[in-house]
Amino acid sequence: MKKALILVLLLGSCLTSFGQSSDFILLKRGAKQKTQIRFYPGEEITYKSKKLGYFVTDVIESLDKDFIYLSENILAPADILEINIRHKDKRNSTLKNLNALFLGAGILLVSVEMVNSIYQNGDLEVSDGVAITSGILLGTGLAMLPLRYKTFKHEKRNNIQIILMRME
Repeated sequence: MKKALILVLLLGSCLTSFGQSSDFILLKRGAKQKTQIRFYPGEEITYKSKKLGYFVTDVIESLDKDFIYLSENILAPADILEINIRHKDKRNSTLKNLNALFLGAGILLVSVEMVNSIYQNGDLEVSDGVAITSGILLGTGLAMLPLRYKTFKHEKRNNIQIILMRME
């Protein structure tokens, strides 16, 4: 029984070490963990290179020490000018949720005031204070819509690194 348990534990630890070794591209904006974005092989990446003046979407096939092998191209990290991170950056989901909170609060405040005035007075009325407050909430939500992180520019302290996590 002890030998079987030890064998299962050793086999499990070996399998988890192989499961964790994965290469990735690291977009590093600073030393903080939350500003780092990772792209793994098999994922789509939208980039603008020095050779092309527009964004191209491609799938990462594999990674080497100096090159990124895509399904239709081979790139060096130094050749990349920008990478589209709209759907990859975790901070965008926070901003999206904050926008939804402001917009929802404004709509809910006006709706509740309208329903309440119809129920109590029998006619549709919105008081000045509620109208101003809901207008501020809706305006804030609409003003924050374009504040999302769109691209990662490869310049100054922004680095693009290839991390190889292979066991050789």
